Amino acid sequence: MKNNKLIWGIMAGLSVALIVVVVLFIVQSSKQSKQIEQLEVEKERMELEHEYADLAEQYALYEGQKMVLKNDSLIERLEAEQIKVQRLYEELKSEKATSAKRIAELRAELETLRGIMRVYVAQIDSLNQENKNLRAENRKVRKKYEDVSARAEELLNERDSLSHKVTIASKLDAVNVQVTPLRTNGKVAKKIKQIAKLEISFSIAKNVTASTGEKMIYARVRKPDGDIMVKNENNLFAFENSEIPYSCAKMIEYAGEEISEVVMYWDVDEYLYPGSYEVEIFADNYVIGRGVFALEK
Repeated sequence: MKNNKLIWGIMAGLSVALIVVVVLFIVQSSKQSKQIEQLEVEKERMELEHEYADLAEQYALYEGQKMVLKNDSLIERLEAEQIKVQRLYEELKSEKATSAKRIAELRAELETLRGIMRVYVAQIDSLNQENKNLRAENRKVRKKYEDVSARAEELLNERDSLSHKVTIASKLDAVNVQVTPLRTNGKVAKKIKQIAKLEISFSIAKNVTASTGEKMIYARVRKPDGDIMVKNENNLFAFENSEIPYSCAKMIEYAGEEISEVVMYWDVDEYLYPGSYEVEIFADNYVIGRGVFALEK
């Protein structure tokens, strides 16, 4: 009888001990599970913190690209999402997100924000490609414009050159320009002191391209010192956008055919000295002929 009581006492003690062990095991397992769960949450939080940091950096990198977007509503949405990314990133850094539920919510938000970012990047890349293509097209157009401009300038120069050649070809041409010193009796003067007149003679060559009609011919006699022999300071004519003095002038009628002899005279009433003299013949704003003569003692 006593043995039975002892056995039952031992069994009761063992049962209580077993129950205590089981309870302690359950409590310990529960604590470990919570610790493991918390560690998993912390691990997920840290991963999310890095991923949000990367996304915030992407937004910052593309900040300057907003100007290429033409969609104002998309820009506004991007700016709002960028602020949200920064706010959630700050929440993760401050370790406020400690529950698995909140971590899951932040993970879902991250995927949404990444999707928006992909749309943003795709539009920017597309617009950048369009701009690149447009710049390439503009370069082609500019090159064509430059080629056309160069060709137009070339043609203009050719036209101007041709026009100049035509103009030059149509000017009168005074040939065989001679100056003969004469005495009062009309004979050739041998000495300077005998000279009463200078006879300037030349021919006008045939030129069917020249304009016809009355032509005023001017002669300028230049002394050895370079001065022009002039009777009156008002004896001026237009030449190359200015007015210059002339020694003598004569009106002729030109019909395109040769004029065998044109004669002009200079009455000598000044002192002449030995040396080389020059005469220039002008018409229609051109020098049409030149001649040189010498006077000796």
